[in-house]
Amino acid sequence: MNYRGGKAGEADLGALEDLSILGFGCMRFKKKGTSIDMEEAEKEIMHAIDSGINYFDTAYIYPGSEELLGTVLEKNKCRDKVKIATKLPHYMIKKEEDLDKYFEIQCKRLKTEYIDYYLMHMLPDCKVWERLISLGIIEWINRMKAEGRIRKIGFSYHGNTQAFQQLLDVYDWEFCQIQYNYMDEYSQAGRAGLQKAAGMGIPVIIMEPLRGGRLVNDLPKAARKLFEEASHAKQKRSPAEWALRWLWNQPEVTVVLSGMNSMEMLDENIRIASEVTVGEFSDKDLVFIENVKKAINEKIKVPCTGCGYCMPCPFGVDIPGSFRSLNVSYTDNYMNGFREYIMGTTLRATQSYASLCKECGKCELHCPQEIQIRKELKAVRKRFESPVFKAVSWYAKHKMLR
Repeated sequence: MNYRGGKAGEADLGALEDLSILGFGCMRFKKKGTSIDMEEAEKEIMHAIDSGINYFDTAYIYPGSEELLGTVLEKNKCRDKVKIATKLPHYMIKKEEDLDKYFEIQCKRLKTEYIDYYLMHMLPDCKVWERLISLGIIEWINRMKAEGRIRKIGFSYHGNTQAFQQLLDVYDWEFCQIQYNYMDEYSQAGRAGLQKAAGMGIPVIIMEPLRGGRLVNDLPKAARKLFEEASHAKQKRSPAEWALRWLWNQPEVTVVLSGMNSMEMLDENIRIASEVTVGEFSDKDLVFIENVKKAINEKIKVPCTGCGYCMPCPFGVDIPGSFRSLNVSYTDNYMNGFREYIMGTTLRATQSYASLCKECGKCELHCPQEIQIRKELKAVRKRFESPVFKAVSWYAKHKMLR
């Protein structure tokens, strides 16, 4: 496993412990029924630790995630081998006392007395940070750091480049976390934000390196063909490997988080992280990625990553599932998308199709990608909810699932 600390290229990253360049994202554990598959998750976490991964990222609002991670680390007596990163749900903070309240809940779940890397979760802009300052956040951080309860403070971010760069300047952050991948090179915080942060000595943690798996599983045929035809001097690379190597090619990237939920995925990512070097991409490699981007952009309709921050919908709409089906209907073929839509929203006890939307707009307040969700759900409805769909929906609701 490769590690980065101290300096990354020419960017002084300050006093940073050696972190594995591959981090374990704990948002997408495999499910067993409606709950996380504890046995499988434990195997994956321990295999990751044994392989040198030492950065584990979770959050207060990831269902069951903090509790699972804490249980595994306590059971296997390996808390001191890892750095735990979790996030303050600032959107739930109404008064100063709430800061201690949520932090203590998180420590109890994680079965630890301290958090190594503590983030303001989805900090959107300076105005929200000013609200937290008015509630005493700076004094609270100083106290928690003095007591050894928080080792490093940072923030995670979804939004545009300008707001991200402004946030970098309002506090002495010790790290930050951004959505970044070859499709988001010039959106979200983007390459400009990455380079500014690194230039300020702020380590950058990368989330959504594969856009929630869409840069692997939902590629249009033209992009899949490019990957199949591409060859390397030693071996062919999978779409995931190309995406990860593109990130680690950049010296400003400190850790790349991957939501690994299978041993196969874990082993592949560990292998890649053990082989990569900064600056390894040739001009030909960079041109190849640009060609893939063009092929993807020709087909994708909604830039949804499936993060789920828009959920739950008050009226039961499966928003990420609807958008995934819409994109599949264009990137693959219509019938594959329609089949996914039927299976995901209709052939279930509680139906969740797009036309259940009442246009309240709550979802759009939380979407990191700033998607016009209400508008796009209308596109989903127009695309899929034909008389055939309505007949299947009625039959499933009144006959099949009674």
